[in-house]
Amino acid sequence: MYPPKFDYLRADSAANALELLAANPDAKVMAGGHSLIPAMNLRLADPGTIIDIGRVADFKFLSANDGYVGIGSGTTHAEVAASSDVPSALSEAAGLIGDPQVRNRGTVGGNIAHADPASDLPTVLVALDATISTVSGSGTRMIKAGDFFVDLFETALNDGELVAEISMNQDGANTGSAYAKLSNPASRYAMVGAAARVTVEGGVFTAVSVAVGGLTPKAQAAPSVGAALVGQAATADNIAAAAAAVQNDLGDDVMGDIHASADYRRQMATVFVKRALTKATERAG
Repeated sequence: MYPPKFDYLRADSAANALELLAANPDAKVMAGGHSLIPAMNLRLADPGTIIDIGRVADFKFLSANDGYVGIGSGTTHAEVAASSDVPSALSEAAGLIGDPQVRNRGTVGGNIAHADPASDLPTVLVALDATISTVSGSGTRMIKAGDFFVDLFETALNDGELVAEISMNQDGANTGSAYAKLSNPASRYAMVGAAARVTVEGGVFTAVSVAVGGLTPKAQAAPSVGAALVGQAATADNIAAAAAAVQNDLGDDVMGDIHASADYRRQMATVFVKRALTKATERAG
Protein backbone atom coordinates (compact mmCIF):
# COMPACT_ATOMS: atom_id res chain seq x y z
CA MET A 1 0.00 0.00 0.00
CA TYR A 2 1.03 3.57 -0.63
CA PRO A 3 0.19 6.52 1.62
CA PRO A 4 -1.82 9.49 0.30
CA LYS A 5 0.18 12.41 -1.04
CA PHE A 6 1.69 14.74 1.53
CA ASP A 7 4.09 17.64 1.89
CA TYR A 8 7.30 16.81 3.75
CA LEU A 9 9.06 19.26 6.07
CA ARG A 10 12.18 18.45 8.11
CA ALA A 11 12.90 20.29 11.35
CA ASP A 12 16.52 20.92 12.34
CA SER A 13 15.88 22.01 15.95
CA ALA A 14 13.17 21.94 18.58
CA ALA A 15 12.45 25.62 17.97
CA ASN A 16 12.20 25.03 14.23
CA ALA A 17 9.83 22.10 14.81
CA LEU A 18 7.51 24.32 16.82
CA GLU A 19 7.66 27.03 14.16
CA LEU A 20 6.75 24.56 11.43
CA LEU A 21 3.95 23.12 13.55
CA ALA A 22 2.54 26.58 14.24
CA ALA A 23 2.60 27.37 10.51
CA ASN A 24 1.00 24.02 9.64
CA PRO A 25 -1.52 23.31 12.41
CA ASP A 26 -3.02 20.31 10.62
CA ALA A 27 0.35 18.61 10.11
CA LYS A 28 1.41 15.39 11.78
CA VAL A 29 4.77 15.07 13.48
CA MET A 30 6.95 12.06 12.68
CA ALA A 31 10.10 10.76 14.33
CA GLY A 32 10.59 7.07 13.53
CA GLY A 33 7.32 6.85 11.59
CA HIS A 34 6.38 3.37 12.81
CA SER A 35 2.92 4.47 13.91
CA LEU A 36 2.11 7.22 11.43
CA ILE A 37 3.17 5.62 8.14
CA PRO A 38 1.18 2.38 8.61
CA ALA A 39 -1.88 4.47 9.54
CA MET A 40 -1.43 6.50 6.36
CA ASN A 41 -0.99 3.36 4.28
CA LEU A 42 -4.32 2.09 5.61
CA ARG A 43 -5.92 5.51 4.97
CA LEU A 44 -6.56 5.90 8.69
CA ALA A 45 -4.57 9.16 8.59
CA ASP A 46 -4.23 11.75 5.84
CA PRO A 47 -2.36 14.70 7.35
CA GLY A 48 -1.45 16.51 4.14
CA THR A 49 1.81 17.65 5.75
CA ILE A 50 4.39 15.70 7.74
CA ILE A 51 6.96 17.42 9.96
CA ASP A 52 9.95 15.15 10.47
CA ILE A 53 11.70 15.63 13.83
CA GLY A 54 13.72 12.43 13.58
CA ARG A 55 17.02 14.29 13.21
CA VAL A 56 16.47 16.95 15.85
CA ALA A 57 19.44 16.63 18.21
CA ASP A 58 17.59 18.51 20.97
CA PHE A 59 15.38 15.44 21.47
CA LYS A 60 18.15 12.82 21.38
CA PHE A 61 19.71 12.20 24.78
CA LEU A 62 19.74 9.82 27.72
CA SER A 63 21.35 11.07 30.92
CA ALA A 64 21.43 10.04 34.56
CA ASN A 65 22.28 12.12 37.60
CA ASP A 66 21.70 11.76 41.35
CA GLY A 67 19.33 8.82 40.99
CA TYR A 68 17.28 10.45 38.27
CA VAL A 69 17.23 9.64 34.55
CA GLY A 70 16.07 11.80 31.65
CA ILE A 71 15.29 10.43 28.20
CA GLY A 72 14.86 12.65 25.17
CA SER A 73 11.76 11.96 23.12
CA GLY A 74 13.90 11.20 20.06
CA THR A 75 15.78 8.40 21.82
CA THR A 76 15.22 5.05 20.14
CA HIS A 77 13.88 1.93 21.79
CA ALA A 78 17.18 0.18 21.09
CA GLU A 79 19.09 2.88 22.98
CA VAL A 80 16.78 2.55 25.97
CA ALA A 81 16.98 -1.25 25.88
CA ALA A 82 20.78 -1.08 25.96
CA SER A 83 21.00 1.42 28.81
CA SER A 84 21.98 0.38 32.33
CA ASP A 85 20.89 3.79 33.65
CA VAL A 86 17.15 3.37 33.13
CA PRO A 87 14.99 1.24 35.44
CA SER A 88 15.06 -2.45 34.57
CA ALA A 89 11.36 -2.48 33.71
CA LEU A 90 11.89 0.18 31.06
CA SER A 91 14.93 -1.38 29.38
CA GLU A 92 13.15 -4.72 29.51
CA ALA A 93 10.02 -3.35 27.83
CA ALA A 94 11.99 -1.45 25.20
CA GLY A 95 13.83 -4.64 24.27
CA LEU A 96 10.53 -6.45 23.67
CA ILE A 97 9.12 -3.92 21.20
CA GLY A 98 8.66 -5.20 17.67
CA ASP A 99 11.85 -6.37 15.99
CA PRO A 100 15.38 -4.94 15.64
CA GLN A 101 14.36 -2.69 12.74
CA VAL A 102 11.52 -1.18 14.77
CA ARG A 103 13.65 -0.78 17.89
CA ASN A 104 16.40 0.98 15.96
CA ARG A 105 14.06 3.48 14.31
CA GLY A 106 11.11 3.83 16.65
CA THR A 107 11.36 6.52 19.33
CA VAL A 108 10.15 6.79 22.89
CA GLY A 109 8.35 10.08 22.26
CA GLY A 110 6.55 8.83 19.17
CA ASN A 111 5.50 5.69 20.98
CA ILE A 112 3.85 7.42 23.91
CA ALA A 113 2.35 10.24 21.84
CA HIS A 114 0.58 7.61 19.73
CA ALA A 115 -0.81 6.01 22.92
CA ASP A 116 -1.62 2.64 21.42
CA PRO A 117 -3.31 0.62 24.18
CA ALA A 118 -1.27 -2.43 23.12
CA SER A 119 2.04 -0.59 23.45
CA ASP A 120 4.54 -1.47 26.16
CA LEU A 121 6.09 1.80 27.27
CA PRO A 122 2.95 3.55 28.59
CA THR A 123 2.36 0.73 31.07
CA VAL A 124 5.91 0.92 32.36
CA LEU A 125 5.93 4.72 32.61
CA VAL A 126 2.74 4.68 34.68
CA ALA A 127 4.19 2.08 37.06
CA LEU A 128 7.41 4.11 37.39
CA ASP A 129 5.48 7.34 38.05
CA ALA A 130 7.40 8.97 35.21
CA THR A 131 7.05 12.63 34.29
CA ILE A 132 6.54 13.64 30.67
CA SER A 133 7.81 17.09 29.71
CA THR A 134 6.21 18.80 26.74
CA VAL A 135 7.15 21.91 24.79
CA SER A 136 5.06 24.31 22.73
CA GLY A 137 5.00 27.93 21.69
CA SER A 138 3.45 28.67 25.08
CA GLY A 139 6.30 27.10 27.04
CA THR A 140 6.76 23.77 28.79
CA ARG A 141 4.52 21.50 30.83
CA MET A 142 5.26 18.62 33.19
CA ILE A 143 2.65 15.84 33.10
CA LYS A 144 2.62 12.70 35.20
CA ALA A 145 2.36 9.56 33.09
CA GLY A 146 -0.84 8.57 34.86
CA ASP A 147 -2.43 11.79 33.63
CA PHE A 148 -0.79 11.82 30.20
CA PHE A 149 -2.60 8.74 28.87
CA VAL A 150 -6.24 9.75 28.66
CA ASP A 151 -8.03 7.14 26.53
CA LEU A 152 -7.73 4.97 23.44
CA PHE A 153 -5.07 6.66 21.25
CA GLU A 154 -5.65 9.85 23.26
CA THR A 155 -3.20 11.80 25.39
CA ALA A 156 -3.09 15.07 27.29
CA LEU A 157 -1.05 16.71 24.50
CA ASN A 158 -2.49 19.98 23.24
CA ASP A 159 -2.43 21.16 19.65
CA GLY A 160 1.03 22.45 18.74
CA GLU A 161 2.66 20.61 21.64
CA LEU A 162 5.48 18.06 21.43
CA VAL A 163 6.86 15.50 23.85
CA ALA A 164 10.36 16.65 24.78
CA GLU A 165 11.57 14.44 27.62
CA ILE A 166 10.56 11.54 29.83
CA SER A 167 12.09 11.45 33.30
CA MET A 168 11.89 9.17 36.32
CA ASN A 169 13.74 7.87 39.36
CA GLN A 170 16.26 5.13 38.82
CA ASP A 171 15.89 1.83 40.64
CA GLY A 172 17.52 2.70 43.95
CA ALA A 173 18.77 0.64 46.86
CA ASN A 174 16.51 -2.29 47.78
CA THR A 175 14.35 -1.45 44.77
CA GLY A 176 13.66 -3.49 41.67
CA SER A 177 11.39 -3.17 38.67
CA ALA A 178 10.23 -5.53 35.94
CA TYR A 179 7.92 -5.85 32.96
CA ALA A 180 6.11 -8.97 31.77
CA LYS A 181 3.75 -9.34 28.85
CA LEU A 182 1.60 -11.73 26.88
CA SER A 183 2.73 -10.95 23.34
CA ASN A 184 0.80 -11.26 20.14
CA PRO A 185 3.04 -13.79 18.36
CA ALA A 186 2.88 -11.94 15.03
CA SER A 187 3.09 -8.26 15.97
CA ARG A 188 4.64 -8.61 19.44
CA TYR A 189 2.18 -6.02 20.70
CA ALA A 190 1.03 -6.62 24.26
CA MET A 191 -2.27 -8.43 24.65
CA VAL A 192 -1.59 -8.06 28.37
CA GLY A 193 1.31 -6.13 29.87
CA ALA A 194 2.24 -5.67 33.52
CA ALA A 195 4.92 -3.48 35.07
CA ALA A 196 5.97 -3.40 38.71
CA ARG A 197 8.41 -1.55 40.91
CA VAL A 198 8.94 -2.66 44.50
CA THR A 199 11.08 -1.71 47.46
CA VAL A 200 11.90 -4.42 49.99
CA GLU A 201 13.49 -3.62 53.34
CA GLY A 202 14.09 -6.20 56.02
CA GLY A 203 12.20 -8.76 53.97
CA VAL A 204 9.07 -6.60 53.89
CA PHE A 205 7.51 -4.64 51.03
CA THR A 206 7.71 -0.95 51.86
CA ALA A 207 6.64 0.45 48.48
CA VAL A 208 4.87 -1.15 45.52
CA SER A 209 3.68 0.35 42.25
CA VAL A 210 1.97 -1.69 39.53
CA ALA A 211 0.36 -0.82 36.19
CA VAL A 212 -1.28 -2.85 33.46
CA GLY A 213 -1.90 -2.30 29.77
CA GLY A 214 -2.82 -4.09 26.58
CA LEU A 215 -6.25 -5.10 27.83
CA THR A 216 -7.70 -1.68 28.67
CA PRO A 217 -8.12 1.47 26.54
CA LYS A 218 -5.13 3.07 28.25
CA ALA A 219 -2.32 2.05 30.55
CA GLN A 220 -3.56 2.30 34.10
CA ALA A 221 -2.30 1.95 37.62
CA ALA A 222 -3.32 -0.99 39.79
CA PRO A 223 -3.30 0.50 43.31
CA SER A 224 -5.14 -2.47 44.82
CA VAL A 225 -2.08 -4.63 44.25
CA GLY A 226 0.23 -2.25 46.08
CA ALA A 227 -2.24 -1.85 48.92
CA ALA A 228 -2.32 -5.63 49.35
CA LEU A 229 1.48 -5.92 49.49
CA VAL A 230 2.87 -2.96 51.40
CA GLY A 231 3.73 -4.05 54.92
CA GLN A 232 3.67 -7.72 53.98
CA ALA A 233 6.60 -10.13 53.88
CA ALA A 234 8.19 -10.57 50.47
CA THR A 235 7.00 -14.13 49.92
CA ALA A 236 5.66 -15.96 46.88
CA ASP A 237 2.31 -16.54 48.59
CA ASN A 238 1.84 -12.86 49.38
CA ILE A 239 2.80 -11.88 45.82
CA ALA A 240 0.28 -14.35 44.37
CA ALA A 241 -2.50 -13.11 46.63
CA ALA A 242 -1.77 -9.47 45.85
CA ALA A 243 -1.57 -10.10 42.09
CA ALA A 244 -5.17 -11.31 42.15
CA ALA A 245 -6.20 -7.90 43.46
CA VAL A 246 -5.53 -6.40 40.02
CA GLN A 247 -9.05 -7.54 39.15
CA ASN A 248 -10.33 -4.71 41.36
CA ASP A 249 -8.61 -2.14 39.15
CA LEU A 250 -9.51 -3.30 35.64
CA GLY A 251 -13.03 -1.90 35.54
CA ASP A 252 -15.58 -2.73 32.85
CA ASP A 253 -13.57 -1.68 29.79
CA VAL A 254 -11.42 -4.78 29.32
CA MET A 255 -11.00 -5.26 25.57
CA GLY A 256 -11.10 -8.41 23.49
CA ASP A 257 -10.46 -9.19 19.84
CA ILE A 258 -9.78 -12.09 17.49
CA HIS A 259 -6.50 -12.80 19.26
CA ALA A 260 -7.78 -13.04 22.82
CA SER A 261 -11.15 -12.53 24.46
CA ALA A 262 -11.76 -9.98 27.19
CA ASP A 263 -12.30 -12.77 29.73
CA TYR A 264 -9.02 -14.44 28.81
CA ARG A 265 -7.09 -11.19 29.04
CA ARG A 266 -8.68 -10.44 32.39
CA GLN A 267 -7.48 -13.76 33.78
CA MET A 268 -4.03 -13.28 32.27
CA ALA A 269 -3.71 -9.93 34.03
CA THR A 270 -3.32 -11.72 37.34
CA VAL A 271 -0.74 -14.10 35.86
CA PHE A 272 1.45 -11.37 34.38
CA VAL A 273 1.19 -9.04 37.37
CA LYS A 274 2.45 -11.94 39.47
CA ARG A 275 5.37 -12.49 37.06
CA ALA A 276 6.32 -8.81 37.07
CA LEU A 277 6.12 -8.61 40.86
CA THR A 278 8.18 -11.78 41.32
CA LYS A 279 10.95 -10.58 39.03
CA ALA A 280 10.96 -7.07 40.53
CA THR A 281 11.21 -8.55 44.01
CA GLU A 282 14.17 -10.70 42.99
CA ARG A 283 15.89 -7.61 41.59
CA ALA A 284 15.24 -5.73 44.81
CA GLY A 285 17.45 -8.31 46.51
